[in-house]
Amino acid sequence: QVQLVESGGGLVQPGGSLRLSCATSREIAGINVMGWYRQAPGKERVLVARITNSGRTNYGDSVKDRFTISRDNAKNTIYLQMNSLKPEDTAVYYCYAAQGRYYTTYWGQGTQVTVSS
Repeated sequence: QVQLVESGGGLVQPGGSLRLSCATSREIAGINVMGWYRQAPGKERVLVARITNSGRTNYGDSVKDRFTISRDNAKNTIYLQMNSLKPEDTAVYYCYAAQGRYYTTYWGQGTQVTVSS
């Protein structure tokens, strides 16, 4: 079992920045993949970014060159640095972890990000 706790969401103006954090109950060095999805009202949940335990990263097309995912093994935490935020980035952001041989997936409770003037 992996418990995930997100923080860092909030209200920001267009062009601003936010950093999301996701702390885990286990050592992240042993977790296959961690990352972030987001879900806007009335839309499907989509991948934002992910990072493997070897450090390889992938990003959704809409956030490339604006968002950066990173991990701190010592703190058992991953981060999502979001820059140049746009209104269309408004969504609930969910942290996830895929663990073990069968990539069992765990989800955080979500954190709201609202980009508005």
